[in-house]
Amino acid sequence: MTLPLILVVAVAENGVIGRDNHLLWRIKTDLARFRRLTMGKPMIMGRKTFQSIGKPLPGRETIVLTRDPGFSADGVHVVHTWEAAVDKGAELAVRMEAGSIAVVGGAEIYALALPHVQSIFLTRVHAAPEGDALFPDFDRSRFRETRREDHQKAPDDEHPFTFIDLERRP
Repeated sequence: MTLPLILVVAVAENGVIGRDNHLLWRIKTDLARFRRLTMGKPMIMGRKTFQSIGKPLPGRETIVLTRDPGFSADGVHVVHTWEAAVDKGAELAVRMEAGSIAVVGGAEIYALALPHVQSIFLTRVHAAPEGDALFPDFDRSRFRETRREDHQKAPDDEHPFTFIDLERRP
C-alpha cells in the first residue's frame, strides 16, 4: 500500500513563501496547525528548509532531500533523490504507524511533490511581502476544496489568514 503524501504550506497572496531562507510572518495559529498536521509523521524537506529550522522537530522524523553529497546533520535522514525521500518516508511511516508522509518545503521540494500529493493543507496569508521563494504553480482544477476557515489577525498572529484544505480529485 502506498501512503498518501500531504503537503503543508503557508503562502502569501502573492505566492511568496519566504525570503533569505526565513518565514516572513509569525502566525502562532498556523504554527499550531503545522504541528498538529505533522506530529507523529515523517516529514520531507529540503536542506535549506531544514537549516532554517535548525534542528529536527520533536515527535517527527525529518528527511532532508539535498543535492549536496557532503551534507549531514544529527537526527535526520539525508537522501539525494525524490524517490529516495518517498521510500524513506514510507519506511519511517510504517515504523511510526503514521497514516501519511508530510512534505513541508521549500519551493523546490514542493515542485517535486505537487504531482504526487493527495492533500494540500494551505494557509493563505493575507499579506503580500517581498520574497525570493515562491510556491510553485499547480493545476488547482486537479484538487477540490474540502474545508475553508477564515481567521482574523489575533494578538499572536501578524496577519489575517485562511486555512484551505484541498484533496486531489479522483
